[in-house]
Amino acid sequence: MINHNSDSYSPQGGQPGSAAAAQDQPLGLTVHAMPQLNQRSTRAPNTKAGRWKMLAVLLVCASPVVASYFTYYVVRPEGRRNFGDLIDPQRPLPALATQTLNGQRGKLTDLKDQWLLISVSSGACNARCEQNLYFQRQLRESLGKEKDRMDRVWLVSDEAPVSTALQPALASSTVLRVAPAAIAQWLQPAAGQRLQDHIYVVDPLGNWMMRFPANMDAAAAASAKRDLERLMRASSSWDKEGR
Repeated sequence: MINHNSDSYSPQGGQPGSAAAAQDQPLGLTVHAMPQLNQRSTRAPNTKAGRWKMLAVLLVCASPVVASYFTYYVVRPEGRRNFGDLIDPQRPLPALATQTLNGQRGKLTDLKDQWLLISVSSGACNARCEQNLYFQRQLRESLGKEKDRMDRVWLVSDEAPVSTALQPALASSTVLRVAPAAIAQWLQPAAGQRLQDHIYVVDPLGNWMMRFPANMDAAAAASAKRDLERLMRASSSWDKEGR
């Protein structure tokens, strides 16, 4: 006799209750992994393009500096000569320890971002030293409206006290004590001259780039002034006053 009980009937010919059991089972999901991109193929071009863009920006920023130096050093009218000796290769400001006359400590590299006229001597400051300090002041003043782009610096190479009679003339200059051996590793006099015989020129990037002849007099100062004026004009597109 055939049993028509619906609980024992399986349309697939399976065991009783298998359909109900199948309905009670949790729904299974199959998660397919997303396709992986080749990171090397996508990042490498982007990285390379970014580097080229950065290089282009740096070149644009540096171009005025390069152009001014190219104009001054390379593109020179016939018959024009520099009075000062150009330093080649240029020597960057070293991070030498400095001390002001009132004891404040610092680094020589703190002087960057201005043109510098530098003289070197003992704190006792003999007649040659006083003459160089005088011409430093006159050369800066002769630049007129451009003088604020130039700083006067006196590097004192010993512990000798500075005369109070010099103080009024030093009011607008920077006076720093620096170890003499350290100075001699950076600045150098012409052959047969002493370090204190010259006035030295440092550009706003911190490079010693010119040395005026020793034992300057009024005629030499007039020639030095022309050099400084040309430097101011050549750098006017990128150098601004104030550190």
